[in-house]
Amino acid sequence: MTFELDLLATLKAVPELRHHLRTLDFEVRLCVTELLTNVIDHLGEGTPVTVRVTGTDLGHTRIEVTNPDPRALPTLLSAAETAESGRGLTLVDALAQCWGVDQGADRKTVWCELAEPGQRSVTQNERVARAPIPDRG
Repeated sequence: MTFELDLLATLKAVPELRHHLRTLDFEVRLCVTELLTNVIDHLGEGTPVTVRVTGTDLGHTRIEVTNPDPRALPTLLSAAETAESGRGLTLVDALAQCWGVDQGADRKTVWCELAEPGQRSVTQNERVARAPIPDRG
């Protein structure tokens, strides 16, 4: 399985991207959405991005979102219960086996890898159950 799409990071692009990925697991769509939304929130609407979803040799699903700003790095925040934002990367962290950032001179790629649903650990599922889900409207 390989999916790749170049697009502009806009609020309209989020549901369109989810539609393109409708045959994939909810967790994959959620992580893609959160990584794309981070670009919108931190770099601005209209930022060009490339979204890739591929399989790995270990049977994981790898999600990559590449944008042209190598400086703005994602940060895992501890959002207050009443905060209206700041939970996206927490959700990715809870769902993913691993995640990180690959930086180049003129771009960065934020990526994560998710195990197949049957391979997800109990601990991982417990973290997801406790993670607050942001209201994106």
